[in-house]
Amino acid sequence: MSGGKVLLGVLAGIAAGAMLGVLFAPDKGSDTRKKISKKGEDYADALKAKFNEFLDSISEKFEEVKEEVSDFAEQGKTKLEEVEKDVKTAKG
Repeated sequence: MSGGKVLLGVLAGIAAGAMLGVLFAPDKGSDTRKKISKKGEDYADALKAKFNEFLDSISEKFEEVKEEVSDFAEQGKTKLEEVEKDVKTAKG
């Protein structure tokens, strides 16, 4: 199971537990609704932060791979030029 799925499952479990705790608390309905709204916003903010971290890590990995591929292509081009030079030298 991927780390992202585990994290999402844990966050969903925490959110469900917090909601149930607020729902069964002995407060007025309006207070309970405010608490639910606040908790929902808190969890949404936390989820956004985790998602942004995930996107940043993916972007970073993409840039690393892009750089490696570029370096590999440059090495291949250099090697090809060397071989072409050797072929021309052998013919002439």
